[in-house]
Amino acid sequence: MTDFTPALKKLLRLNGFAFWRSGRGDHEIWRQDETGLKVVVDNAIKSRHTANGVLKQAKLPKAF
Repeated sequence: MTDFTPALKKLLRLNGFAFWRSGRGDHEIWRQDETGLKVVVDNAIKSRHTANGVLKQAKLPKAF
């Protein structure tokens, strides 16, 4: 299976998000400084639906 996490993190960085802090387990909290918007990113996303769900929370268009 494909790991969507690296591509997702790259998209988040390109849209002004940055790693903010660690979450529970292998999760990370990413934050956009301009808006204060926060999203949770798992370090092992295997589903395109989950990756697109994170993008939706970040108010970004689907990419996978």
